[in-house]
Amino acid sequence: MDSFHKAAALHGLPASLLSDNGAVFTASPRHGKVLLQSELERLGIASKNSRPYHPQTCGKIERLHQTLKRYLAKEPAANSLPELQAQLDTFVHYYNDIRPHRALDGRTPLQAYNTRIKAKPAGSKPVTHFRIRNDKVDTHDKVSLRYMSKLHHIGLGRAHKARHVKLLIADQSTRVITLDGELIRRTHTRPHTRLSATPATLTRPPSPETPASDVLRHNNEADEGIRTLDLRHGKATL
Repeated sequence: MDSFHKAAALHGLPASLLSDNGAVFTASPRHGKVLLQSELERLGIASKNSRPYHPQTCGKIERLHQTLKRYLAKEPAANSLPELQAQLDTFVHYYNDIRPHRALDGRTPLQAYNTRIKAKPAGSKPVTHFRIRNDKVDTHDKVSLRYMSKLHHIGLGRAHKARHVKLLIADQSTRVITLDGELIRRTHTRPHTRLSATPATLTRPPSPETPASDVLRHNNEADEGIRTLDLRHGKATL
């Protein structure tokens, strides 16, 4: 995401983004969605992926990589990352700004790029991503859900240990129900927080959506400074 926004700040937002099927670009083969896909939807940018085992779709960048590798092979081996970065910057400047290209009628890529009208994002609204998951509550009374490339743990309480459940997921909103359709918990997944789900058994009025845990370990091993909720006693702990 940082690299994408740096490029967009320099060149403007594109109408579409073409990539291969790397896990950082798409989770569609796993029937999910990664952060980049959600951000592209938010910005109205079309996300396009090459077919598996068909690198020809991204042939232009692959061909550029070949030229870059040939250039680096003729250069003295870099002794540090800054030195390697300087070699890469020199190549990019020469390739895009100085070297004429036959496919561009003798123009440089920079000249060709600057003369073209730039396509902009369509501005479409994000589409809600729905999915249904069958799961089983683990020995720690939780089910796990991966959202925005992060693992979230949703506590359900001792009464549901080892129970088979369904997760009804609509982007950040998740409902956990029994196989008979009884609602156990509703949560709202927040990618940048680490708060546990609020137990439905507490006496205070339940909010429509409560945040799901985003801890990568169990509550009794939570990182320092991360506030969690003791699901057995209904009290906050640090």
